[in-house]
Formats: sequence, structure tokens, C-alpha cells
Amino acid sequence: MSEKSCSCHNEKELRDGQVEGVSAGCSPPQDKNSCALAAFKGVPISELKKHSILQALTADADEWEPTVSPEVLRAQEEWEAVDTIQPEAGSQASSEQPGQLISFSEALQHFQTLDLSSFKKRIQPTIRRTGLAALRHCLFGPPKLHQGLREERDLVLTIAQCGLDSQDPVHGRVLQTIYRKLTGSRFDCALHGDHWEDLGFQGANPATDLRGAGFLALLHLLYLVMDSKTLFMAREILCLSHHHIQQFPFCLVSVNITRMAIQALREECLSRECNRQRKVIPVVNSFYAATFLRLAHIWRTQKKTISDAGFVLKDLEVWAKKNPRRLLKSLEVYLAQLSEGQASLLGLQKYPGPEGPHDKDLAFTGLCDLQPRASEDSGLV
Repeated sequence: MSEKSCSCHNEKELRDGQVEGVSAGCSPPQDKNSCALAAFKGVPISELKKHSILQALTADADEWEPTVSPEVLRAQEEWEAVDTIQPEAGSQASSEQPGQLISFSEALQHFQTLDLSSFKKRIQPTIRRTGLAALRHCLFGPPKLHQGLREERDLVLTIAQCGLDSQDPVHGRVLQTIYRKLTGSRFDCALHGDHWEDLGFQGANPATDLRGAGFLALLHLLYLVMDSKTLFMAREILCLSHHHIQQFPFCLVSVNITRMAIQALREECLSRECNRQRKVIPVVNSFYAATFLRLAHIWRTQKKTISDAGFVLKDLEVWAKKNPRRLLKSLEVYLAQLSEGQASLLGLQKYPGPEGPHDKDLAFTGLCDLQPRASEDSGLV
């Protein structure tokens, strides 16, 4: 099968809710000059002037006094006036005046203040079972969610029915925060553009990829990037997604994992844990993060490629629904070790002796250890 036909096939399955697309990989700079230029990319001229490289080009040398022509003097005056240039009215000044980041709780409060009744009518809080399936679930299934938690559950499912509204400033701030946190940029970006493809969306408009998860998919990404520990995890997964062989579309996979969390909530797989913690939203958030953590482990250690994505996601969903407590415990262990400086998502080593972690689910290895595989094994042709 040709690369072009594979790409068409993958895009069709993505539209059907399966992640089978390819995210563009990133190649390292080829020489020291490239590295130096990359380090200054996006830095304002006013900051560059403070760097030794520019100081060496603009400072007067003590050993000699060159004859200065009028053209050079005018150029120097223009250079010194750069800091005082102001953008014209109506021009975009987002790079100079980045917007304020938004927290997960602030974004959630925004939805709590809206009238979401029209979206709430669409939700199905639980899976409808009949016959033997209903009897088996009643006898052997998880407990029902406590009555006092059902309103919070319905809010989660309602947000999953809401789309991305480009006219809502809060929605825009959520997108900007996700972009700036994942990339480390200090500046805002356009709400439409190719830069979203670099993060693993299908196209220039993230709104087109939220099918099946709605705005909850963006809230989950926001939750992931606004905590320093899970942000570290998110950036390492993003780095893995850009690997030249094991690449995958980061944000599309994230949307699929949010969809898994929605299904787990509706199928009452999370009810026991929600009842224990007396909360719904934190449990759903942790389930999402823990599932993403496990996917990264499977992808890395089993050397999966984009051709494996559909199978990996399907198996992961079945396993996660059956083992929510074990999944959440793995996340707790990882975050605890990360706080102690003992772990990184793709660099965690097994610890010998009784003090070391015994959960084999967390036996990660470093990104630097990733080795290219033969094209026939990678699934990419």
C-alpha cells in the first residue's frame, strides 16, 4: 500500500472516531548555527539586543575607530528606535501583549454560569441495559452513583455536548493556554492555523476534531497542562508523538481518551471511585490522565506505530473500564515519584530492592533510547 493511500485511509478512520492519522515528526537541527538560530526564534529584537551575539556585532571596538558614513548613522538611529515603535491601530499585537492564561477551575466555572439546558437535553447519563444484561449488571456490576453526585456527572456529560465557539473569549483563552503551555511559547497564536497540526489536530481548526467529546476534550487538555507534574507528562507524550517512527497525532489521541472517559462514566465504571471520593470531575480528570499515561507506556515499550493506533485504543478502552482503580493508582505512583524527582514519563527506571516501585505498568525508558526500526516493522511505507 502506498503512503498516499495509507494517508487517505487514516484520515477516513479519524473522521469516524478512530485515530489512525500521522503527525508530522520533527528533525533535529543539522549544525550548531541552526541550533543557535532556533534558540532565538520568536525572541523580540529588544531582547536580542541584550545577547552577546548582537552585542558583538553592534558594540564599538576599542582597538580601532572605523569611519562612519551617514548611511550607517541613519541605520544605527533606526535600530535604536526599534524599542519605541508602536503597532498601528487595528494591527495584531498578541505577540507583544499575550493574553492571560486560564485555569481549569476558571474555565469550569464559566460553564457552570451558562444556560446549558439545550445541551443537557441531549445527554444519556447511563447506558440503557435490558434483559440479561440489565440483570447481570444489577447483580455483579458496579454500584450506582450516589444521588448527590448525579448533577456533577450531568455537567460533565453536558460539557461534552458543547462545541468550540470561536466568538466566546473564554474558549479562545482555553485554546491559547493549551498552545502556550504545550509549546512553551510566551505569545498567543492564531485560533486557526497550521500550528494546530503540529500539536496533533487534523487541520487548522481544532473545532473540527472534537466529535464525540465536545469541549470536554479541551478541558481535559487544559487540566493536563495547568498542573506542573501532568504538564511534564504531557510534554513528554507530545515529544514521543513527534518521533520519526512512532509518531501519532497527540491531540486527536487525547480526544479519543476523553471519549473513553465519557463512556466509562456513562457505563458506571467510575461510580465506585466517585462515591468513595464524593466527587465526579476530579475522578474523570484523573481517569483521563491515567489512561493517557498508560497509552504512552504501551506505545513506547511495545514500539507501536500509527498503524497500530486503532487496535491500541480499542484494547486500552476495554482494559481501562475493567481496571479503573488500578489505572488511577498507577497515576498516583507516577506523580508521587515525579514529586520526589525520581521519575519521568519516558525515563523512569525500575528500582531494585524493596524500596523500588513494583508496578510493572510504570517501567518506562527514555526517549533517547528509542531506536529506528526497519520500515517493514514500522508499518510505514
